[in-house]
Amino acid sequence: MYFFLLNLALLDLGSISTTVPKAMANTLWDTRTISYTSCVVQVFLFAFLLSTEFYLLTVMSYDRYTAICKPLHYGTLLGSRACATVAAAAWGTGVLNAVLHTANTFSLPLCRGNTVEQFFCEIPHILKLSCSYSYLGNLSVMTFSVFLFVGCFVFIVLLCVQIFRAVLRMPSAQGQHKAFSTCLPHLAMVSICISTGLFTYLKPPSISSPAMDLSVAVLYSVVPPAVNPLIYGMRNRALKDAIWKLLLWMFFSHHKDSISLSR
Repeated sequence: MYFFLLNLALLDLGSISTTVPKAMANTLWDTRTISYTSCVVQVFLFAFLLSTEFYLLTVMSYDRYTAICKPLHYGTLLGSRACATVAAAAWGTGVLNAVLHTANTFSLPLCRGNTVEQFFCEIPHILKLSCSYSYLGNLSVMTFSVFLFVGCFVFIVLLCVQIFRAVLRMPSAQGQHKAFSTCLPHLAMVSICISTGLFTYLKPPSISSPAMDLSVAVLYSVVPPAVNPLIYGMRNRALKDAIWKLLLWMFFSHHKDSISLSR
């Protein structure tokens, strides 16, 4: 569990650092520019980190299913080597997905201005600037991504159904509450991420508006990295105790320093 949480924390940190700092800098300094190279890097990193996170959430669902439904086989099914293998597969698939989307997007000449109507370089808005939109190329890349994302989502739902069936047979009400309080937020976050992401990339241009595009982009790019620590970290007693110890140490250390300085 801690191994997967470490991977998730790194992905969340990287994902929110790819878009939010640049958007905040543009707001504070009243600028609207980003270099072409930075835009390419931002598209690649965002696609890589977001898709890898979704694949990792799928792996974490299987980890939770194995721990609850097959606890006696957990060490065999998800040993150290198996965990490293599935995590590496998630990262590798994310790289492949990001390379395909980035190469497909920036292989097209951009001749309809240079204004992206979004707070970061989002692929659908970049494609609007192309004067030779490759329908077949974009369709093949989107089909590959949709197949992976929808397949992962269906797999997560099936695992959650099996978990709920096993939890309802538990005699302990506390155990049921713990399992539900972990699985339901996990399923809700995955549902928000895939629904808003698919809506952004598959919606027809006729129903697009700046306010709606901004709201949907925030839902799938900013909300998951911000909420995931609350779902997967703050519910863990060991992590909460560690955070409280760190805060108390910082408070008393600063208090001691203040006393020594006042003398």
